[in-house]
Amino acid sequence: MAGGWAMVPILICSAIALAIVLERCWTLRRRSVLPPGLGEEVRQWARSGQLDPGHLEALANGSPLGELLASALVVRRQPRELIKERIEDTGRHVVHRMERYLNTLGTIALIGPLLGLFGTVIGLIRMFMEVMAGGIGDPARMAGGIGEALICTASGLTVAIPAYVLHRYFRSRIAGYRVEMEKQATALLDDLTLATAPAAAPVRPRRAPAPTAPSAG
Repeated sequence: MAGGWAMVPILICSAIALAIVLERCWTLRRRSVLPPGLGEEVRQWARSGQLDPGHLEALANGSPLGELLASALVVRRQPRELIKERIEDTGRHVVHRMERYLNTLGTIALIGPLLGLFGTVIGLIRMFMEVMAGGIGDPARMAGGIGEALICTASGLTVAIPAYVLHRYFRSRIAGYRVEMEKQATALLDDLTLATAPAAAPVRPRRAPAPTAPSAG
């Protein structure tokens, strides 16, 4: 209340940022994105042929890594380039979902100081209006405007700094997950390629030509 009505958008941004941070912390848990041992387990399924549609659907709905691996298994009998394209397409969708709400968090980190600056300007205008109305004889009138300006500035920075740090942290975590998922998908792609590659025909050794008799000169 001491910061004036300019504090309202800052408080709204702080509530939105807190909700995003809590939701992303829960969604981007490592066990939720990259279940331990899932890559090796899926490769074992592929080697043993335990791949029915219900199994693949459960795998795709279980985690982002499972969705990526399931997309490769669906087209496992296709050429390697087609499987690779399917993995890349699915990977873009998976990463996009993991980055959900992060643009909003980055926007809050950007506009937080601007909202604080806006409140500062409003407080200074109020202070000068008080001075114009009653002169500078009453310090309390000036102190109210200065206090309003400083509170808004501090509040905007208090919201913006953690939002920026957490925005960078989530980006870094997603980048690490993306590298790990690429490694697991590449390992599965290699296994599928070896499983579907035709056996090479044995090469017969060529016989040496029989020596010819020398002609009589």
